[in-house]
Amino acid sequence: MTTTSTTILLHERGTTGFRRLGLAMWCTGLATFVLVYAVQGLLPTFATEFGVSSGTSSLALSATTLTLALAVVPLSAVAESWGRARVMTAALTASAVLGLVAPLAPTFGVLVAVRALQGIALAALPALAMSHVSREVAPRHLGGAMGLLIAGNTIGGLSGRLIATAVADLAGWRVALLVVGLVSLACTVAFRLLLPPSVAPAVPARRPDLRLHLRDPGLQCLFGIGFLLMAAFVTVYNYLGFRLLAAPFGLPATLVALIFLGYLAGSYASTAAGRLGDRFGRPRVLWAGIAVAVVGAWTTAPAWLPAVLAGLVVLTVGFFAGHSLASSWVGRRSSLLEGGSPAVASSLYLFGYYAGSSVGGTVGGMAYDHLGWAGVVGYVTVLLLGALALALRLATRERR
Repeated sequence: MTTTSTTILLHERGTTGFRRLGLAMWCTGLATFVLVYAVQGLLPTFATEFGVSSGTSSLALSATTLTLALAVVPLSAVAESWGRARVMTAALTASAVLGLVAPLAPTFGVLVAVRALQGIALAALPALAMSHVSREVAPRHLGGAMGLLIAGNTIGGLSGRLIATAVADLAGWRVALLVVGLVSLACTVAFRLLLPPSVAPAVPARRPDLRLHLRDPGLQCLFGIGFLLMAAFVTVYNYLGFRLLAAPFGLPATLVALIFLGYLAGSYASTAAGRLGDRFGRPRVLWAGIAVAVVGAWTTAPAWLPAVLAGLVVLTVGFFAGHSLASSWVGRRSSLLEGGSPAVASSLYLFGYYAGSSVGGTVGGMAYDHLGWAGVVGYVTVLLLGALALALRLATRERR
């Protein structure tokens, strides 16, 4: 641990507290994203089972991310003063219980409603997790620690998709969602056992100043980057399964589910990008990550399976590198504002991030339904170039 100017002992890399905190946060990301994104691999199944279009089937995912986006700011604003560990435990438990209810849904509308409630239950969790890491870890190790949290998000997203798709192929989507709910519940127990006592002082209850954070030009750029990156990323993963199931690929559903193994590259990229950002500067690594994602999107364009898979991996690496840098930058920049709050700034970033998943992913479905994969590639490219423009603007403002 290290002593700061206010004699607060923060976790240093290599200490027991740092390792326990990292593992607990990894479990948080795993529990959250195994629930949120488990249905992504089941979208073609929902389209067939309930007789809806590919765009409509994406509501099973978009409903969760939309309600999460809408609730993340107000819940995060008050949850910080209730105790971060207590609120994170309650959020994980409630969402896991709802995960056990989802398989009982008799209609697609009911399933969407339960998924929307899960988004509300999870709303305070991501921002609190980011804020907890920002407050508990020594600043020089923040990038690596945040990367570990996002690595848990990555593995959770991968596990949820693979587990749900594999189990659904054997026993149906209802059993698949039941298994996912049980996995999330187990991660919740592990999180509570691993989380070390807080070393940062309690935050006094106060009304958050959202306008302070929304007026800051640098944070504006970061919020926009989160929206655009996630909109691009979720669009590709939402609809690539439909493309691979159809001609000329015609792959079986079990093999299509393996595309989510690309998330393993994202897990490595998030931790590596955090450390590279700490060493070489966030702007350079952020630009590089977004540029890599653009290359990956275009590599998926040909109707040739090796190119599609390679492009997916490259896109995943670029996305997680960019997201890791942007999310850690939010907490750091907000702490430099007079009256700034990392929790509030993180919640606003996550509002943009999940709004990108919900709104951007749904619009991406329209592009796919009307223009095919060429429309998806064009749409994703526009989003990523917008994120790159904001990243360049952010670097200019940082230099000033």
